Amino acid sequence: MAKKKEEKHIPVVNKKSLAFFETYINNPSPTGFEWEGQRLWLDYIKPFTDEHFVDNYGTAVAVINPKATYKVVIEAHADEISWFVNYITKDGLIYVIRNGGSDHQIAPSKRVNIHTEKGIVKAVFGWPAIHTRSGEKEEAPTLKNIFLDCGCTTKEEIEGLGIHVGCVITYEDEFMVLNDRYYVGRALDNRAGGFMIAEVARLLKENKKKLPFGLYIVNSVQEEIGLRGAEMIAHRIKPNVAIITDVTHDTQTPMINKITQGDLACGKGPVVSYAPAVQTNLNKLLIKTAEKSNIPFQRQASSRSTGTDTDAFAYSNEGVVSALISLPLRYMHTTVEMIHKEDVDNVIRLIYESLLNIKVDHDFRTIK
Repeated sequence: MAKKKEEKHIPVVNKKSLAFFETYINNPSPTGFEWEGQRLWLDYIKPFTDEHFVDNYGTAVAVINPKATYKVVIEAHADEISWFVNYITKDGLIYVIRNGGSDHQIAPSKRVNIHTEKGIVKAVFGWPAIHTRSGEKEEAPTLKNIFLDCGCTTKEEIEGLGIHVGCVITYEDEFMVLNDRYYVGRALDNRAGGFMIAEVARLLKENKKKLPFGLYIVNSVQEEIGLRGAEMIAHRIKPNVAIITDVTHDTQTPMINKITQGDLACGKGPVVSYAPAVQTNLNKLLIKTAEKSNIPFQRQASSRSTGTDTDAFAYSNEGVVSALISLPLRYMHTTVEMIHKEDVDNVIRLIYESLLNIKVDHDFRTIK
């Protein structure tokens, strides 16, 4: 049997766009407080689009061909998981609650930024030293016992720094490239998506592609607490088609069950999803595009919902033709999320090529 010829990878991300990506990842953009990240994103994408707008809660939308009646959305979400100050003790320690799906088990010994009206206040998640923890069964980190220490000894001293209940808290870990193969950082879920859809806009501009429809490049807020930004903006735009991009789990590392989570790997290409919210014929268009353009891809099934903004778009208005392209990611909701460089390039390529295969007034119904 003849050996299949291995396709040569086509790079997309360049030095300038990578510099933006690093700045964009390093900038905090917690759920409900996304505006600084949105400013960065809009500044980057403006040269490639015709106009933009921002809604009341901060979802940013850049538009190509805004006067067209047929509307296609490509979408990601801008927010990152974080914490809220919930209780300040008289001894100057701080207890927290989640803002999104923050993982209490990774918190101990992490450095954080507390965002106040006076600016950033540094703090750490404290944890008892190993020497002081006795007994056969050690107490695990939980929301009831993790706490922040910002070097204060009284509640009044903390309040003097501008910290109050409701201040948002983010980790300070930053972007890096690992082994010239992976991008690593916090909030790759899903600012990697925002970066990729902006790169699609760049390619369309640089390659002088004229689309026969209006393209709405949407960077939604508040996905991590229930797809709320997508829900709002879907009703405002009223699109005909929506292609969503988010992250999904690489399942190749220890303690992940492939029987329940599927067999997905970083470096093997974008992931197309099968789910009730994913419109079958749009999904087929994505797969045919990948095959025709020699873009490697993987498949994933979701039982009831995708858990992404796809669900919000699909079930909005009178039903929007929607599909999901996911980026495999290791260590989701930690500060060392990892994505493969080639997967990023290939998600960008798949969205770009798929847009070129959508016709104006494209009817995706099976029964007409």
